[in-house]
Amino acid sequence: MTLRTATPDDLEAIMALERASFVNDAWSEAMMREELASRHSRYVIDEEAGRLVGYAGLRAPAGAKDADIQTIAVSEAARGRGRGRALLEALLSEASARRASDVFLEVRADNPVAEKLYASEGFVEVGRRPRYYQPDDVDAIVMKLDLAAWAAARTPAPDDAGACT
Repeated sequence: MTLRTATPDDLEAIMALERASFVNDAWSEAMMREELASRHSRYVIDEEAGRLVGYAGLRAPAGAKDADIQTIAVSEAARGRGRGRALLEALLSEASARRASDVFLEVRADNPVAEKLYASEGFVEVGRRPRYYQPDDVDAIVMKLDLAAWAAARTPAPDDAGACT
């Protein structure tokens, strides 16, 4: 697994995976191009043997307290091996570096695997958007993460080996 920052040169490969992953509601090439070029965004790609197998995007304007996970996609053949989690963690680290307090995302209500991943990192449901994903009429589950709590949970506890009782 090799993660790196996406560049405009990755657009074609990102769009191929975007269309394969989100058949009915894929972003347009123009939208993705704008995201890759925006100073408010950071996109990360996961490569295996020089081939893109996943990507993820964060929108976190400098100085803003909120950040948004825009998208995460992993090719079908590469799923189930921790790649989605690695991409998510990279975005959360970037949001933390940009000093965001909270991170939001929407997940399809018919995607329990993704919902479980987000919950395992500390995201909680804060709302629903009925029929958000079109043309499928699927609700969006809105989730929020307290970034400070996430970072604290990842910090190892001090070594108690020398403590006196």
